[in-house]
Amino acid sequence: MADIQEYKCPCCGGAIQFDTTVQKMKCPYCDTEFDVANLRSFDKELEKTTQEDQMRWETPGKVWQEGETEGMRVYVCKSCGGEIIGDANLGATKCPYCGNPVVLMGQFAGDLKPDLVIPFKLDKEAAKKALFEHYKGKPFLPKVFKNQNHIDEIKGIYVPFWLFDTDSHGDITYRATRIRTWSDSEYRYVETEYYALYREGDIRFESVPVDGSSQMPDAMMESIEPFHMADAVDFQTAYLAGYLADRYDVDANASIGRANERIKTSTESAFASTTGGYATVIPAGSNITLHNSEAKYALLPVWLLNTTFKGEHYLFAMNGQTGKFVGDLPVDSGRFWSKFFMFTGIFAVAAFIVEILLKVFGS
Repeated sequence: MADIQEYKCPCCGGAIQFDTTVQKMKCPYCDTEFDVANLRSFDKELEKTTQEDQMRWETPGKVWQEGETEGMRVYVCKSCGGEIIGDANLGATKCPYCGNPVVLMGQFAGDLKPDLVIPFKLDKEAAKKALFEHYKGKPFLPKVFKNQNHIDEIKGIYVPFWLFDTDSHGDITYRATRIRTWSDSEYRYVETEYYALYREGDIRFESVPVDGSSQMPDAMMESIEPFHMADAVDFQTAYLAGYLADRYDVDANASIGRANERIKTSTESAFASTTGGYATVIPAGSNITLHNSEAKYALLPVWLLNTTFKGEHYLFAMNGQTGKFVGDLPVDSGRFWSKFFMFTGIFAVAAFIVEILLKVFGS
């Protein structure tokens, strides 16, 4: 059975969790606050603990068939004795019976221990407010969705990320042109000059993030960037209390390709920004090499919101540090097409009037 850590208030015995407002551990019952650093002793076992995720299934009826329990884990809450069921990557959660926040210590033991964590800066109410702000300025958003919308689920989750540091060396060639035009009383002249451009240099990249969870949409996680790494602190499990957390299921080696792609694209963009002053610039050849590379493992704060409209599920995400919010919204097709035909009708009438005026005054 995997070891569970619960943080108890020494004053009243209530469950304490990380509070985004004061950036400390806080008891919701007696309002006592604790510095996270003072709870560091709880994490000492992570240095020597090995993961022991033994599954225990007690079923009064049918027996689980082979493969049905694969990837499932059972934990016992120390406060009420209730069983907590999760998948193999669950790292922190709340007991569904007593509501106490728990951290599954074995999920962060040994090589699974993160190097860094960025604590949540924004709470659940900020995420709700951001969702309704997201609705504003969307002319084709169905009124029913906006007025009657309810949030099916909202959860703060520490998402596993790999942060890559590397030096990038690039040499890129471009084909460029400059165009000069002039005219006299008879002709208009165009002169085109052709250039071969060459750019070479080095760029240092630090903390390029790639999410290490196969369950998180990569595009959505990239859309809520950036995370400000100046706020990152050494990992302690106390920061996870009161939130959900996953351990990675996509390791650093499997994430290197995505990191390299992002770094190379950024290198090419940086070099291209130095080629101003030409009419056209077309890349002709690119050679980018990376060296002095290393990766760190971090947990970064994300609010996820789910809602349903006409049987369709919509997922939204908010950066729990900066508040950047993303997510697709439904479109009222009736309003869209009515606006479309209204505008095209106006243009058609205007064109007809212009045509009549030209005929009248042209004659």
